[in-house]
Amino acid sequence: MSEMNGIGNVNRLARVVIVGGGTAGWMAAAALVRFFNDGQRTVTLIESDAIGTVGVGEATIPPIRSFNAMLDIPEAEFLRETRGTCKLGIEFVNWGQVGDRYFHPFGTYGQDLHGIAFHQLFLRERARSMGSGDIGDYSMSTAAARMGRFARPAAGAQSLVNQIAYAYHFDAGLYAAFLRRLATRQGVTRIEGKIANVTRNGESGDVESVTLEGGAVVEGDLFIDCSGFRGLLIEEALETGYEDWSQWLPMDRALAVPSRSPGPPDPFTRSTAHAAGWQWRIPLQHRTGNGHVFSSAFMDEDRARDILLANLETEPLGEPRALRFLTGMRRKAWNHNVVAIGLSSGFIEPLESTSIHLIQNGIARLFALFPDNPIRPIERDEYNRGMRELFEDVRDFIILHYKATQREDSEFWRYVRHMSVPDSLARKMELWQHRGRVFRENAELFTAPSWIAVMLGQNIWPDKHDPIADTLDEAKVATAMAQMRDAYHDIAGKLPVHEAFLRQSGSWNEAASPIAPARAVNA
Repeated sequence: MSEMNGIGNVNRLARVVIVGGGTAGWMAAAALVRFFNDGQRTVTLIESDAIGTVGVGEATIPPIRSFNAMLDIPEAEFLRETRGTCKLGIEFVNWGQVGDRYFHPFGTYGQDLHGIAFHQLFLRERARSMGSGDIGDYSMSTAAARMGRFARPAAGAQSLVNQIAYAYHFDAGLYAAFLRRLATRQGVTRIEGKIANVTRNGESGDVESVTLEGGAVVEGDLFIDCSGFRGLLIEEALETGYEDWSQWLPMDRALAVPSRSPGPPDPFTRSTAHAAGWQWRIPLQHRTGNGHVFSSAFMDEDRARDILLANLETEPLGEPRALRFLTGMRRKAWNHNVVAIGLSSGFIEPLESTSIHLIQNGIARLFALFPDNPIRPIERDEYNRGMRELFEDVRDFIILHYKATQREDSEFWRYVRHMSVPDSLARKMELWQHRGRVFRENAELFTAPSWIAVMLGQNIWPDKHDPIADTLDEAKVATAMAQMRDAYHDIAGKLPVHEAFLRQSGSWNEAASPIAPARAVNA
């Protein structure tokens, strides 16, 4: 029978089965049921309340806003339901040297002049007069974060406030529950149960069905594996294989614990480097999320636990929970008729809050390549190529934080400082070291301001600035930079305090109070 279009397409891939809930599973379900608006496809999600989920993304990056917008989720409702706060960037402590502190903001630095990148003018001014200060002085997001203030950019307004970019902090368990309610209202079928067996087609090797412990059989055309590190379908059933990146990113353990809020929430995440890893601090409305990511090759768990608890601002709301992982990615995120999304597709430590974005991007990429029956190899290959590029881009940016250090105070820091790095990162670092040049390749996630923030924040100063910057008049550039610096500071001081913004916008949950953590480990 020939292929038909529209409602009569006999080749339609009609039954999508999602294995696993949590953040990844319910993000996929909520997006897919929104996508399938023709009534001809079904979305079924299988999860067990007896299996705890691991949320590795309480802190996010700005694209999460477009995902929520796609689902028509009002921002104020989302923040109330997830006890969320706004995030302008990440403060890094002790990364270049012990005692150093810098801010990686969302948004841009300054304003380019006559087509010349602002950071090149900053480098030139610094070389000329040593008076240009911190590059963070030229960032709207940084200026606001330093004062604990926040405002949304105003569409169409001619104001430096429009240079603010932001993301969110939220309780990943509450976000998954919120999406579960949304998705089931819109038609997703949820099945409670544990999977006991996976049945594959004897000829094609595709997954045909999964059998639950009680004997129920769930058939599907396309399966989405959101089963976490286990990779129940992508690895246990299909034996796809895993690529290990621990030679560059040796962190393989994390301990997570919430603590009581010390006061009004800051509009930024904090990452503090320790002897063999780093500690996160994520402020929510009702508590603070904390965790210590470390390498078991350089530190034992008891010592890591002591460091975590000793560096909490307030009393913990429970005992630290342990998480084990191996940094890397599946050799194929899409194998046969199984697409791995979330931890089942790979894991890169949450240093730059990319875990939820990797889920979001995997979903968006699946939409762009959504197949009919039979699935074409070209669709799988393109999906896998794109996901590999994204994972490797994120990998390189995370490695940069460890490589770009001057610390020699522990065996761990000596190892990462002197280790070899992927050629793709080595090339970027060399281009920067010579004349401060940064180029975004393909659809690379992190743009030039992010690379600049980490390089300069961790004391990697170029040997020279770009000679094109010397074509502009020194006095005019110095005047323009001084005006920018003063404007950012003055405008930031007039913005609402972060908590006041949340309350005024209807985003604050008045019932929020310090609570014990749910089963999920939120990192």
